[in-house]
Amino acid sequence: MFGRLFHRKNRALISELVRTDFKLRYQGSVLGYAWSLLQPLFFFVILYFVFSYLKINKGVPHYSVYLLIGIVLWTFFREMTAASITSIVGRGDLIRKIRIPRWIIILSTSISATISLGFNIVVLLIFVYFNHVHLTPSSLWFFALIGEVYIFAIGISLFLSAAYVRYRDVSYIWDVILQGGFYLTPIIYPITKIPNLTVQKIMMLNPMSQSIQDARYTTIWNGTQTTSQTFAGGWYKFIPYLIILVCFAGGLAYFRKRSRYFAEDI
Repeated sequence: MFGRLFHRKNRALISELVRTDFKLRYQGSVLGYAWSLLQPLFFFVILYFVFSYLKINKGVPHYSVYLLIGIVLWTFFREMTAASITSIVGRGDLIRKIRIPRWIIILSTSISATISLGFNIVVLLIFVYFNHVHLTPSSLWFFALIGEVYIFAIGISLFLSAAYVRYRDVSYIWDVILQGGFYLTPIIYPITKIPNLTVQKIMMLNPMSQSIQDARYTTIWNGTQTTSQTFAGGWYKFIPYLIILVCFAGGLAYFRKRSRYFAEDI
């Protein structure tokens, strides 16, 4: 399916969809594209001061960067999946009028989220600089982990967007899952703050927990507990990757199965 991505017509269509998405997203906004930076930044400032006051950051070096890495990766995942849910229905007129690969719509949504991620990474690098975080060659793994989050998110996006065509409750259910997932993922607190080891292990099976902890480990602090450390190198450490592959393959299969009925069901 994605082998046709580099066809000239497809590239032009994706480019136009991405531009349209950005225009619609910030239409009528005074600050416009700046909100891509300001939303996660405001959220970070609030959480930083609240949890610094509660001493959650005790024993965590460069806590501001530690926290921001979690927020940036989670925001990318949330924005990519949440925006994709209504993307097929929102492009219903286009689907009815023109015969196009349906997956292009999901891909364009993911690219919009990736562009916003790029802006947020610039802010993250500024924090890294002013906090005197020493980056090493292993820090480049951060971008591989972004790719991991992308694959996980696009698999979920394919499933959610196809399911929403028939079941409009999907958006409400996913919103609840995202809210709960934010607090069940070690974004604002170190995983070591969870006193029960079994609960720690369950939480670290979450691909987002694994990605965020690995990103912190490779970027700012090798004292960050990773999935591999949690399971002492056992085979359980591969479960987050297996979940990602299952979500991607399952989401793709479901999307391809349902896509032939999109024009009728929208």
